[in-house]
Amino acid sequence: MNEQNRHDNHAPAGVTRRQLLSAFGIAGAALAAQSVLSFQSIAAQSSSVTGSVYGTGASVAGATYGPNGGGPGYPPGQALSGGVLHLLYESVAAMQADTSLTDGLLASTAGYYEPGDGGGANYTIGASALPEDGGGVIALANGLQALLLPGDSIRYKQFGAVCDGTNDDGVQIKKAHAYANEKGLSIVNRSGEYWIKATNEIAIKTNVDWGHTKFHIDESFNTRTNPRFRVTSRTSETAIVLDAAAKASMLSKLKPGTTLISELAPYKNCLVFVVDRNDKIGVRYGYDHNGWDREEFFYVEEHGRLIGDIAWTFKDYTSLVAYPCDDNYLIIDGGTFYLSGTSPGAGGAYLHNGILVRRSRTVIRNQWVGLEPGASDVSLDPRQGFYFFSNVFDVTLDNVRLIPWEQDRVGTDRDVPAGTYGIGGSRVLNATFRNVTAEGSDVHWGVFGTNLFKNFRIEGCRLNRVDVHFHCWNLYVKDSEIGYKGFTLTGGGDLFIENTRRFGTRFIDFRNDYGAKWDGNIRLTGCRLVLTSGTAEAVALYSVPANFDYKYPIGYGRSIKIDDFIFDYTGVPNPTGICRIMKIASFSKITATNARLFFPSSIEFSNVIVVGREKGVRILEIANPLSYDLGKPGGYDADRVTPNCYMRFAHIQGEKVPPQTSQSTTHVNFLLNALGTASYDDANALYPKINIVDCGDFFGHFKGAVADVHMSDCTVNCIDAYEGGPMRGKLVFASCRLRADAVDDGKQLYSLSATHGVSFIDCTIHAPVLGGVERPDLLARYDFIQMNNTLRYNHLGTKLAKSLVDYFANAGTPVEPEFYAMLKSHHESESVSMAKRKGTTAERPAPAKFNSEKGYAYFDTDLGEPVVWDGARWVSPAKAGDTLHFYAPGLPSSAGTVMKRAENHPSQEYVLPQAGSLVRYAVHVNAPGTSAAFTFDLLKNGSVWVSGIAGPSSSANPKLAAPTDNAAFQAGDRLSVRIAAVDSSLAASTYATVDLYVSYVNY
Repeated sequence: MNEQNRHDNHAPAGVTRRQLLSAFGIAGAALAAQSVLSFQSIAAQSSSVTGSVYGTGASVAGATYGPNGGGPGYPPGQALSGGVLHLLYESVAAMQADTSLTDGLLASTAGYYEPGDGGGANYTIGASALPEDGGGVIALANGLQALLLPGDSIRYKQFGAVCDGTNDDGVQIKKAHAYANEKGLSIVNRSGEYWIKATNEIAIKTNVDWGHTKFHIDESFNTRTNPRFRVTSRTSETAIVLDAAAKASMLSKLKPGTTLISELAPYKNCLVFVVDRNDKIGVRYGYDHNGWDREEFFYVEEHGRLIGDIAWTFKDYTSLVAYPCDDNYLIIDGGTFYLSGTSPGAGGAYLHNGILVRRSRTVIRNQWVGLEPGASDVSLDPRQGFYFFSNVFDVTLDNVRLIPWEQDRVGTDRDVPAGTYGIGGSRVLNATFRNVTAEGSDVHWGVFGTNLFKNFRIEGCRLNRVDVHFHCWNLYVKDSEIGYKGFTLTGGGDLFIENTRRFGTRFIDFRNDYGAKWDGNIRLTGCRLVLTSGTAEAVALYSVPANFDYKYPIGYGRSIKIDDFIFDYTGVPNPTGICRIMKIASFSKITATNARLFFPSSIEFSNVIVVGREKGVRILEIANPLSYDLGKPGGYDADRVTPNCYMRFAHIQGEKVPPQTSQSTTHVNFLLNALGTASYDDANALYPKINIVDCGDFFGHFKGAVADVHMSDCTVNCIDAYEGGPMRGKLVFASCRLRADAVDDGKQLYSLSATHGVSFIDCTIHAPVLGGVERPDLLARYDFIQMNNTLRYNHLGTKLAKSLVDYFANAGTPVEPEFYAMLKSHHESESVSMAKRKGTTAERPAPAKFNSEKGYAYFDTDLGEPVVWDGARWVSPAKAGDTLHFYAPGLPSSAGTVMKRAENHPSQEYVLPQAGSLVRYAVHVNAPGTSAAFTFDLLKNGSVWVSGIAGPSSSANPKLAAPTDNAAFQAGDRLSVRIAAVDSSLAASTYATVDLYVSYVNY
């Protein structure tokens, strides 16, 4: 075995592994007993200990030693069966003072400074020249060195940590970790108190078990670039170089939705970063900020399979780097950290004060972090974060208590000039925070301060803030509590939050400085916003960007679903503030660039309630739908709306808004605002279908926008569906209560114009309330109803509230059956006016009231019978005209003969039942004749009425003609026909008929 191998393996020359283990089995027992002083006392009084002889060179188990008993470490010598001398010392200093040591011996110490101080260790003695570190390699007399035999782990006191509150124990701790890193050993240091002052950059590359160990960190020595502990990988990053073809192929795949890039298959088990420094995105509004480099990162598995969504499309890149990930987990377990709360006065620079993790697959767990007992946070410098993660994959923080730091103290002279954090990080993929607690008051800044966090998971935590400034992608939060500073986010992917409470006034605050964007799906399930102010505006989703070029697309998510959400005012006084489910900006296009904001294709809010007060919530105000980009086509034409967005608001405790004029937009539950004449940008603009179900009191407007709206089981306050033109779409009310409650400005309380129609199904109409007073007399201010007069739109089973029915009955104008019939079933193509069905002749409805509908029946009480409108006049429903038939069985007969109506008829006359006129007559003979074969007279009331009417000619038999003279008659007139003259050529048996066609005038 060469010299280097002996040093690396801590074994003296000529000592076998078996001898070494035997020797240190005995030594270990002695160390465990920590009774070296009593052992020395016994040895001094006796020359023989269980068969072994110490002192003046006597033989011990067949080995003879010289007269070396006078050394300060003697008599601890003991000969083992293999002939190896093993020496036991009280301390390292005692071992160093022994000038009798020779190469090849074994030694143990009962402590580093004194027996029992926890620094005891085993060593080999060698004539080596390794760098001395006070623990792994200790300088001895005569050029010798004691080389640590550590076993499976290392303790800090083996490297001389003093633990007296004065010494900078970080020096020895750093050496201990350096030794453990070199040898691949764990640090197992489960107890003791250590003070770290100026020391930093303590490198950790192996597992650490700190147990109940306490660290006191003097923050006045914090620095900008050097953490106290740095968890690092044993691997190094490497640049990925692709030829032109492979690069072009990779770039073509580097876009959202890609899950496999075969060109990166050689870099499996690597975290890969793609950066284009020539393409800036994410300019920060309100700051002197030029934007971030376009960059993406993901983990590569077998055959180029990617873990981590790609959010951006790349035209090129300036760097492509792979960070190989370790093939095992590094676990740091236990430890308590007391921080001084002081400041080095770095002029506002961000400082490190804890653990920087630059190694993938790292787990930190079971730790407590806080201030020194009795200390306060007085630092004026912002902190990077006690835990800071950078360029890593698959890291976990588990069972940890730490604190956010003070920032906004009383007054301004002691404020920290920037955000200061307990947890920080950037460029992290698959980070899990489980059972982490870090809470504070309004004075404290957020515990989190991160950028570029992907697949970020929080489980069972209590944190005062979850913050990702730039580019969070996929955030999952479950069973947690988020305190006063809340969620402050931008990014995309999945934002899923379940069974989580937030203390403050905004459940999620999408950061205005980075565009308030979320490019993905948002789900809140079983969450609660616990209000900390009763008067401040409360919002579940606050997403209000500035009208500013952020250099990337901004918008409000691709889909949103909120279910079982509670606004909790229980613990605050004066709970009067406005409460909103979602709040967005008033524009849909960036002025400077014409870039359009993206908008969700699906929004669902359900089961949203308020506790601690009666006042409910407002849903959403969309001030300008014209220019949003839905990413898929919709549209509007004369027949229908083709929706590209589905909105559903169900079972929401809607706010009864303060009294205001009916068309006001100051306080609304929902607003979709656009001029009826305004053009939408294109088919990708917002064309929604909106379902509003059981949302309490609803005061909202759709103006002239495009939408299909279905409302059910709501109390509908004022609605305005007209602005520069009617709403483009349809309105449907099902099982709703129509009850306007407004300030009286003399205008309509409902304006329900919609190009595709308005329908009421099983709804109830209530009297309006104006100025707090119920006013049934002003029911006509509803644009669709005037009692017993007009009813607009489609109705099926519409009802009137009892108070309305009673009011009109008591006023002497009870609701007419005809009006009830309209309420029961009415179509918008029918007349809007009520048409009476009975009354006097003078009360007959004007034809316009029933759209001049042919066949409309009216019972004329003056006549005692019904009349029917035939499209031009009122007529008898039984007969509008008649045919009066006369005949002569034998011609010629003498002039003056009366033609028969019927055989043996007493008068041979027709009595006319109503007024009318003769419109036609027909004459027929059964044999051809010459012109005017016979003539006849028409008699009315026995007198000639129309005379000299000629019969048929040989060319026109029968003859059909109209009278040439006035042929009017009155009801009761009697008509008959008399033969005036007969042609002599006609046979005596000639048969002739005369038919008179009469038409009765209208009633």
